[in-house]
Amino acid sequence: MIELTKLQNAKIVVNADMIEFVEATPDTIVTTSTGKKLMVQESVEKVIELVIAYKRRCLTTPRKKA
Repeated sequence: MIELTKLQNAKIVVNADMIEFVEATPDTIVTTSTGKKLMVQESVEKVIELVIAYKRRCLTTPRKKA
């Protein structure tokens, strides 16, 4: 999950695995695999950076044994 900021300064948490694409129009629009569109304050580059950091944490954090 990554935290993004809507244009009205409201924080939202987005499932990074559900992001289909991100575009600048010039506002940044995140489109999910369900077709939902979210306009956010972060740049396209920042969204990419957050997704990469999230995926890196998922791959490097050891899982706890049950």
